[in-house]
Amino acid sequence: MTTGPDQTAAAIAARRRTADLMNGRVRQVLTQMRRERAKITFAAVARRADVSRTFLYQNDEARRLVEGAAAEAAGQFTKDESAKAAQLEASWRERALNAEELLKAAGDEIRSQRRQLATLLGRVRDLEVNLPADAVQRLVSENTTLKVQLRQQKQDNRALEDRLKGARDNNRFLDKRIADLEAELLRAREGQADQ
Repeated sequence: MTTGPDQTAAAIAARRRTADLMNGRVRQVLTQMRRERAKITFAAVARRADVSRTFLYQNDEARRLVEGAAAEAAGQFTKDESAKAAQLEASWRERALNAEELLKAAGDEIRSQRRQLATLLGRVRDLEVNLPADAVQRLVSENTTLKVQLRQQKQDNRALEDRLKGARDNNRFLDKRIADLEAELLRAREGQADQ
């Protein structure tokens, strides 16, 4: 069995066709992986394109395609991460500005409340100064009397509510009893009419 130049040329052409087919599959897989934003590695491409890693490393075109796609994906990943970080930073910046504005408004409100409290305490002190010595004792005893009266009113109110509830129950019972008596009276009249 002799190998001639024709057979060698045919073998080389067959190897080129096979390599071109494998490179075509590698291109298709890389396109698909870019769309999916999948991580591009030699192992992942070899698995998906159904080629060996050795082919990817030894074939200049295949190695160039995978390395270029991996570099492009890494750049895209960096851009995506930068965009996410910028968006997150903008969101936090907006929140910080809103919190700062609310904090300023709260500070203004606290200062306003303190001024009003100081004014009211001043009025109370003015009133205390003008009160006679026995006025405090009198106010305390009136306050105690009012509390006792309030407690008594609450008890009276509860007693009246209980009586009202009882009266309503009696009224419902009597309404039902009247309805029963009317029905009985009606039956009795119907019975007399039938005779």
